[in-house]
Amino acid sequence: MEYFDIRNIDGSLTGKVKERKKVHEDGDIHGTSHVWIVRKNDQGKYELLLQKRSAMKDAYPGCYDISSAGHLPAGEDFLPSAIRELEEELGIRAKENELTFLGIHEGYSEDVFYGRPFRNHEISHVYIYDKNVDITELNLQKEEVESVKWMELDFCFEMSRNKNPNYCLFMDELEMIEKYLK
Repeated sequence: MEYFDIRNIDGSLTGKVKERKKVHEDGDIHGTSHVWIVRKNDQGKYELLLQKRSAMKDAYPGCYDISSAGHLPAGEDFLPSAIRELEEELGIRAKENELTFLGIHEGYSEDVFYGRPFRNHEISHVYIYDKNVDITELNLQKEEVESVKWMELDFCFEMSRNKNPNYCLFMDELEMIEKYLK
């Protein structure tokens, strides 16, 4: 079983720990790390590496999502979690100083997956990784990631604005990225 630290709205710890399934049933605030991989294409436009979530995921299966993201297991902090998730999901061995902290995102969503209510209330630390990434050399964690694809930032904004159900992207995180790139 996987356990999460329950957090306050500012991301600080409450001292409570709960099983993952119960956290998402009850909508408790918990921590996640989000790492966006960015590059400039041949036309000079910025692209984000999006992962297509595995069809077996407990939430948002088959949806295009953040380059690498994950819940913080109980006892783990944001930056070490970001580094761990990059390696687990994509096979990228990054160092802490190679991630740029962009800010904090509070996300809340409610949905139903596999007939069960899913309430996700997360406080995320958002990072950029802008080192050269060749997607043909990535080692994808098949239980988590079906595939990866470069997509222009403007296209990602459009999918988020239009609430396209095939994309689970947060507008405020895209705005953080755009601000960083300018």
